[in-house]
Amino acid sequence: MKIIILGAGQVGGTLAISLAGEDNDITVVDTNPKKLRALQDHLDLRTIIGYGSHPHILRQAGAEDADMIIAVTNSDETNMIACQVAYSIFKTPTKIARVRSAEYFQEKKLFDSKNLPVDVVISPELLVVKYIRRLVENPGALQVVDFADGRVRLVAVKAYYGGLLVGNALSALKDHMPNIETRVAAIFRRGKAIMPTGDTVIEADDEVFFIAASHHIRQVMGELQKLENPYKRIMIAGGGNIGKGLAKSLEDNYHVKLIEADPTRALSISDELENTIVLHGDASNQELLIDENIDHMDVFIAVTNKDEANIMSAMLAKRLGVRKTMVLINRVAYTDLLQGNEIDIALSPQHTTTSSLLTHIRRGDVANVYSLRRGAAEAMEAVAHGTEDTSKVVGKAIGEIELPRGTSIAAIVRDEKVIIAHHNIVIQSNDHVILFLVDKKYVADVEQLFQVDLTFF
Repeated sequence: MKIIILGAGQVGGTLAISLAGEDNDITVVDTNPKKLRALQDHLDLRTIIGYGSHPHILRQAGAEDADMIIAVTNSDETNMIACQVAYSIFKTPTKIARVRSAEYFQEKKLFDSKNLPVDVVISPELLVVKYIRRLVENPGALQVVDFADGRVRLVAVKAYYGGLLVGNALSALKDHMPNIETRVAAIFRRGKAIMPTGDTVIEADDEVFFIAASHHIRQVMGELQKLENPYKRIMIAGGGNIGKGLAKSLEDNYHVKLIEADPTRALSISDELENTIVLHGDASNQELLIDENIDHMDVFIAVTNKDEANIMSAMLAKRLGVRKTMVLINRVAYTDLLQGNEIDIALSPQHTTTSSLLTHIRRGDVANVYSLRRGAAEAMEAVAHGTEDTSKVVGKAIGEIELPRGTSIAAIVRDEKVIIAHHNIVIQSNDHVILFLVDKKYVADVEQLFQVDLTFF
């Protein structure tokens, strides 16, 4: 595809890295030549210096025959105007804009072809809030992603000594849970992917990705690690859009405290939130954390806009006795370095946003895409269409499908029914097929599998 990315910041840069290796024609536009040079030095793409909303810049970037424009600059207004220009002048087929301000979402009629012609609106803050909420709802999980409107979940957990399955082959899962269907999609051991078979033995510290119906997730997690008690008490550091949104999302079901450094902002948030205790102060102040009983808290979630403040406050909270820490980290390079020990989960807003964007970029009928393990792997929900004559997958048993290397079919959702994948399951038209790719360089091959022959139309 020919794709123009407006904005070479953290989201635009991460997206460019993800797409450039997939045989796409990528052009990145930004006003900062240093950021563009850093991308061009490492990736096979074009760069244009200028304002992405200006018609002559878009023309220079190739908007006249582009398949898609993705506007992810730091300015909501620039992103929206760029989509308007792309529509009005260049008739660009697909226009995606990152919009951060909640004010724009209050007008339902704003984003359509008669007003602002934005096909897909991405809100990074809202995506991060939903992502963290899923982690809070599944204590012990490293990553939780939903498919088929939440009927199926893919969960990553670390296997610990004491887990019933640790030291045993995967085939023992059926013996332990005869009435629960689940499938281990992949195992990462010391950073390397293992495609599991029934004979694969789970080792302590393995990162295990498994899929199951949502209501079975907790039972399966108990096979891999000692089940954690559900979280009840949560402390949030940072009252920005993410912190406030997260508190609002959690306050009806959990005891939530929120710390905000700015007194005016703290007062404003306290008026908007009904069941959250809002505190004015520094989240890295030891006396404040002790006074607010940090040692009785289940989770400390640091979501300020400063990586260093998030890291330091979380490390302090952990040493003062909090059960779990989650930290929002904008610098992608930090996430692998920090996760573990004092930082239980390092959250990357770039990868969360990229996952949402990839859903709309993938060819074929793709309902969901998730970037996993900081972009190295990918999970995809593709919809099968066609007949046995026009499709490479419809009418075939899973064992007969020639999947790319490192790719597995984990589950199928047929109407309301969740079917965990086995080699003899036959794929039908309109099935939602959930795939796991340990190496995302094979994405194009998977896309081709689910594209129907033109004779189908």
